[in-house]
Amino acid sequence: MIALTLRVAAVATLLALPPAVALGYTLARHRFRGRSLVQALVALPMVLPPVAVGLGLLWLFGRRGLLGGLLESLGIEIVFTWYAAVLAAAAVGFPLFARACEQAFAEVDPRYERMARTLGASPLRAFATVSLPLARRGIVYGALLAFARGLGEFGATAIVAGIVPGRTETLALGIWSRIQMGDDAGARALCAASFTLALAAMLVAELWLRREAPPVAPAARS
Repeated sequence: MIALTLRVAAVATLLALPPAVALGYTLARHRFRGRSLVQALVALPMVLPPVAVGLGLLWLFGRRGLLGGLLESLGIEIVFTWYAAVLAAAAVGFPLFARACEQAFAEVDPRYERMARTLGASPLRAFATVSLPLARRGIVYGALLAFARGLGEFGATAIVAGIVPGRTETLALGIWSRIQMGDDAGARALCAASFTLALAAMLVAELWLRREAPPVAPAARS
């Protein structure tokens, strides 16, 4: 169960990485009509009930959904598999990841990228060699936040992946199922494991921020 939870959170974070970086960069660098609406839509999964997010995924990837029927014709099953748990974790962690990327790129002076362009670098190369390395601190922090969020995801996962022992039962789902069965000792043990994993993820995030923080210049003497 712990291994499944870690796998779901890790794959969900990797799945959210490209769109989070791309969207964060776009929102940080460009001002366009509807930008506020896009930002609101990105943040929506954070304020919606997780069950609503799960239902949305179910309507999208279910057998009668917009993508579910197509995937099923290709022999790909999503709903009630661990892939569904990955999608749920990615959906709820994406807003944290994308906003962290947006803030990270917003702190990078765009003049550095323009300077690389004047030296002959293509837009993609300037992004990959200038903006992306300079924003890595915020991007990694966003990834760790999304990973930690994925570790504790429950509501959306329960709807779209179900509670299938050995297949989709993550720590959060395991805690719920044991409470329902009256297994308080088992629920406490899983809570302790969940607490430990979440604390470790956030500790790594904070240590990363401290390690990557620029040194503070000493105050000038009068």
